[in-house]
This record gives sequence, C-alpha cells and structure tokens, in this order.
Amino acid sequence: MKRTEANPMTDLTSQTSQPDAERTPTRTDPDPALIADDLSVYYGEEQALGGVSMEIPERRVTAIIGPSGCGKSTFLRSINRMNDRVPGCRVTGRLDFHGKNVYDANVDPVALRRRIGQVFQAPNPFPKSIYDNVAYGLRVQGRDDEVDMDAEVERALRGSALWEEVEGQLDASGLELSGGQQQRLCIARAIAPDPEVLLMDEPTSALDPVAEAKIEDLITELAEEYTVVIVTHNMQQAARISDQTAVFLTGGELVEIDDTDRVFSNPADQRVEDYITGKFG
Repeated sequence: MKRTEANPMTDLTSQTSQPDAERTPTRTDPDPALIADDLSVYYGEEQALGGVSMEIPERRVTAIIGPSGCGKSTFLRSINRMNDRVPGCRVTGRLDFHGKNVYDANVDPVALRRRIGQVFQAPNPFPKSIYDNVAYGLRVQGRDDEVDMDAEVERALRGSALWEEVEGQLDASGLELSGGQQQRLCIARAIAPDPEVLLMDEPTSALDPVAEAKIEDLITELAEEYTVVIVTHNMQQAARISDQTAVFLTGGELVEIDDTDRVFSNPADQRVEDYITGKFG
C-alpha cells in the first residue's frame, strides 16, 4: 500500500489538502510530526490537562496510558481540535503540526481534521453501504472527480485489512458487519482521505480478544505509513504495539514519556512504576 503526503508546511487555513508527491515510507525518519509545548486544557474553571510538553514522532505508534480521568482523551482530542466542540473549553500553550500551531486563529479545524483522522472507542459506521462508508470522506472533500473512487475504496479497505472479507459485498450495510469488522471499516473510512496522523481512542475496548488482536496487528502495519497516537487503558496492549509511551496521572499531568520498553522495564518516576504494577490507579 502506498500513499501520498501533503507538503508538511501546507497552510492549514485551506479548505482542501491536495497531495503533491508520492513517497516511500521509511522507519528511519525520526522527525516529530507533533510537538506539544506547555499545552493546557480547561473545561470552564476545571483544568483537565496541565502544561503538557512532548513530541510525537512520525510513523511511530505513541501510546497514552493512565488512570481514568487523567486527561488522556482530552490530549488526544486536542490534537485535531475536537475539543472545540465542547462548550467552555479553553486551550493555552502550543501544539505544532509540522511547525504550525494548530491553535493559531487562522487555522481551519476542518482542514486540520482532514490531515489528522480519528477512530473512536465504539465502532460507529454510518448507516450506509460498506462502499459509501469508505468513500464518504473523499466525497465530503469534493474529490469525486479527482480520484478513481473504486480504486481509493479498495486501497483504504486493503489498508484496514478488510478488503478480502468484504470485496464481494460492498453494497451491503456497514452495520451488518461484526464488531471487529465495523472498527476496521471505521479505520478504512479514516484513512481513505489520506491523512498523515491517525488518532485512536480506546479502539479495541469494545471488541473480543480475537478482533482486538487483529486491530493490534493492523495498528503496527499502519505505523509504516501513518503517525499513530492511541489512548488505551490496556497496558499490555501499549507494551505490545507502541514505540513510545506517555503516562498521564491525575490532574492531567504528563509524568513520563520514553521508549515503551524503558517505561515498562525501568520507569524514571516512582509513580509510573506504582501505576504499572497496580499499586494505584
């Protein structure tokens, strides 16, 4: 599977994002796709995220773990400004996407979300055919006449490891698929518009172990081409599939971020060790 990449410095004020070059993915590129600098999020007077600073490298899996209510999902939603939809939400600090602060006043959140896709906790296919679920994002972008839609739908379904299971039933409703297939359909829908970053919020929590294993394998494959950020309560899952792990604790504090092996085998902060070993959280 090969995808195109928008110019990293393309202005996010644009309503459309057109790919301008084909690339061959590499696992040796260490550059950060995202940099948070003293990022804080408030819901009214309540601080949900406190002064987070971290880098998220390109084409790697970054796992975010921590107890419930520690700001994991808040941070994830901050990346593509989904928090804009929450009444009373206020953000301070910076979050740079290839050098552009996504919270600058002239940034268009819709254009941003076309480059930073998201998959949610529960599978949420549209009440449409499998084909139309995948084609939806391209049509919203007005790209019906610019792409071979059949080829793009197949590309996305292959990218989500679903093509061979559904190629003969693309006109069937996405709601008729199993839970694990529905989640992979949602992943196909997210990658069809060719984003650079894929955010995943507890993507396997509603699935059985077999479906969970398929999604984990898929995430590892997706990181060959996409920057993946996953929120998970499952520490074993974070240890299995992520390259780096960020640990948030109560109060929205980022306590530690490092290579996953190091976080789980030799954490620098005692609180992280206590959380990992189940002493609290």
